[in-house]
Amino acid sequence: MTFAQALASAAALGLERLDSQLLVLHVLGRPQTDRAWLLAHDADPLEPALQEAFRLLCERRAIGEPLAYIVGHKEFFGLRLAVDERVLVPRPDTETLVEWALDILPVQSAASVVDLGTGSGAIALAIKKHRPAAQVEAVDAGAGALAVAGANAQALGLGVTFRQASWLGASEARYDLIVSNPPYVAEGDPHLAALAHEPLSALAAGADGLRDIRTIVRQAPSHLVRGGWLLLEHGFDQAEAVRALLAAAGFGRVASRRDIQGIERCSGGQWLELG
Repeated sequence: MTFAQALASAAALGLERLDSQLLVLHVLGRPQTDRAWLLAHDADPLEPALQEAFRLLCERRAIGEPLAYIVGHKEFFGLRLAVDERVLVPRPDTETLVEWALDILPVQSAASVVDLGTGSGAIALAIKKHRPAAQVEAVDAGAGALAVAGANAQALGLGVTFRQASWLGASEARYDLIVSNPPYVAEGDPHLAALAHEPLSALAAGADGLRDIRTIVRQAPSHLVRGGWLLLEHGFDQAEAVRALLAAAGFGRVASRRDIQGIERCSGGQWLELG
């Protein structure tokens, strides 16, 4: 079987061409950036043992397992992050949240930052990478997620502090910036079926998807310094509701930012009152 024939067999299983190319590169032990090399060598033979490995990976992808879980990593904001079934796969949409956070934090800022529901550590690690003077803390309720995030921090050489807790409930600290990509899908949403391989606890949040966002907005004022910011990722149709929650809680400069698809993906506000 040649590389081209392997890709054809993957297409017969319903895999998208990009996914099948990345899986071939994975079994060959080559970087995922080598797609051009793969095209130039499409007549090369794939060894029988690698054919079987490729077939098994394609079957996993065909039933909906995320490609990132299969290959064991995902790129996010220029960082290579290890991921598995204990954490959500980082999405490009979330880079909007990181960009907003970096806009708020001066380059040499020693600001205190906390990432709530850190998962793989994507947001916290991206902020620390680009604002190395910041004091970055990452919180998650799951020990498994913290193990993944801690391993990523160690592999990347980024000094982030990790703590197991549910949102801000166990903290007495005050921060210059609170960021979070919390669960925001409504329970019973039909889109959850397509996400069955990822942890439900990191996806669903009550009847309207806003349960955890309400909790964070309620807790945040007592954990922000005056002038501090709260930034939240949310669903494609939740921006107006989240802005209303922020305004009702007393936040000023409430606004939303759009992701690369033009969807209002993040909302935030500044705490201007005295603590």
